[in-house]
Order: sequence, then C-alpha cells, then structure tokens
Amino acid sequence: MSTRTPVEHEELVRRISRDLADGYDEELEMEVEDRHPLPGVPSADGTEAEKDYRRVYFQQLFRQQAELVKLQDWVVATGQKVLILFEGRDAAGKGGAIKRISQKLNPRVCRVVALPAPNDRERTQWYFQRYVSHLPAAGEIVLFDRSWYNRAGVEKVMGFCTPEEYEEFFRSVPEFERMLVRSGIKLLKYWFSITDEEQYLRFLGRIHDPLKQWKLSPMDLESRRRWEDYTKAKEVMLERSHIPEARWWVVHAVDKKRARLNFIHHLLQQFPYSERPKPLVVLPEREHHEHYSRQAVPAEMVVPEVY
Repeated sequence: MSTRTPVEHEELVRRISRDLADGYDEELEMEVEDRHPLPGVPSADGTEAEKDYRRVYFQQLFRQQAELVKLQDWVVATGQKVLILFEGRDAAGKGGAIKRISQKLNPRVCRVVALPAPNDRERTQWYFQRYVSHLPAAGEIVLFDRSWYNRAGVEKVMGFCTPEEYEEFFRSVPEFERMLVRSGIKLLKYWFSITDEEQYLRFLGRIHDPLKQWKLSPMDLESRRRWEDYTKAKEVMLERSHIPEARWWVVHAVDKKRARLNFIHHLLQQFPYSERPKPLVVLPEREHHEHYSRQAVPAEMVVPEVY
C-alpha cells in the first residue's frame, strides 16, 4: 500500500506527465533537425496550413509507432527474424525513416547496421560475407542502412568493382536472398525515391547548415554530378533483383513526412502481427534498512550544473 499523501501523489503524477512530455519532445527535436532553415530564410512553421499539417503528421506518427511496439512484441513472442534493407540516393531520407522506426523500440530487439566501406581483408572475402554476421536471429529486427546493393549502385558507378564482379553480383544476389528467406528470414527491400531538384535542395541545406555539413562527403558530391549514372544503375538493380521471394518496394520520398508515414504503414501491413497479452506489472515497495545511509558523492565528481 502506498503511504503518499495527496500532495505527494499529485507531484508524482506531474513528474510522470513531464517525463512523458520529454519523450514527445524527442520527436520535436528530430523535426527541428529536419527543418532547420537556411540563414536568412524565414521558417514556414507559422502558417495555419503548416501547423495543421504537422499536427496530423505527429498524430499519425505516434499512432504508427505504437503499432511498431506491438509488432516488436509479436516478433519476440513468435521468434520472427526480420531484415529490412533501406536503399536510395544520398539525402533521400533513409536515415530519418530508420530513426522513426527504431526510436521507440527496444535496441536489444531492433538494431541498425550501417557498415563502412570494406577494408583490405574484407575485399578479398566472398562479397556477402561481411553482411552475414549482422543477420537477425529469432526475435530480432535488423535495419540495414544501405546493404549489399552497394555493389549495384555506388561500386558500379564509381568503378569500385570490375564488370565481372558486377555481373556475378546479379547472378548471386537472387540465390542469396532466396536462401535467406528459406532460412526463415522475412526480407523487405525499400528504395527511397527523390527527384533531381529535391536532392539539389537537400544538399544545399546541408552545405549551409553547420550541424549537417558532416553528412556531405566527397562521395556524396560526386554522386550529385553523376545523377544520371546512378539513375541507370538503379533501374538495372530494380529490374535484375526484383524477385517474388524478396521484391522491391519504392517509397516516394520528396515529402519526408508523407514518406515516413507511408513507409511505416506499408511495413506494418507485411506482418500478421497482433497485440500480445502482457502480465500486469506491479511496482514493489522499496526495502528500507535501518542501518543504511546514502554516502555523499565527492564534489569533484559532480558535473557542474551550468543550466
């Protein structure tokens, strides 16, 4: 039985409400990051249409994230193995979509894999080898921020693989993915599609935003110059690796908010999940021992409270 007074109970409720609000603020912080205006350019947030648009977006996003938690619980309870590949041009919004998927989920269940360029040793291995160790086990969801399809895109366009290696990739990838599916992995492949103009605008935003300049690498800038080469490579990739066991899904991503909602909605439709019953959680009363006293932390160990 709780021994709190009404005043203490009211304060507890207030603090719990504040903690919940902090969680929603994380979403708002992400939106501020996405919508950081260029210097000297006024924000459009003040218009009624924009406010209403964002209100509806957040309502739907929070609803879908609640469904993702149900999906996560179902994956764990039924031992599913889920693998989702995110592909698309630079600045297409893959990272933002991944953040919204993983933000509310248990990192022990849902993890993100973003591999760097292969090192000298990895370049001598079977091409798919370095990806295999990151595949999901039972009860796991793995999100690949780019995948083995680097060979069909950047490696092809930038000349990082030979024509023979490129052709071997397309001979191997359908069989590799069929093997994954036969092993019990649910494999989903998404291509985030943006226009030439939209990528141009997003790159300009990164150039002029000091908080985002790190996102622009020399490879990104070169990819901008070779837009048409990447388009041709994408078209070949979609044609040659779209198989019934692991088909491609294209997300129209010029509007980031709509893209995220459409993507998550589609993702949820791919699983026959249902809400799992959960046992009632009762927080036990903390034990108090007569001879215990909390020791003071030395002042030199405390982080200064500047704010």
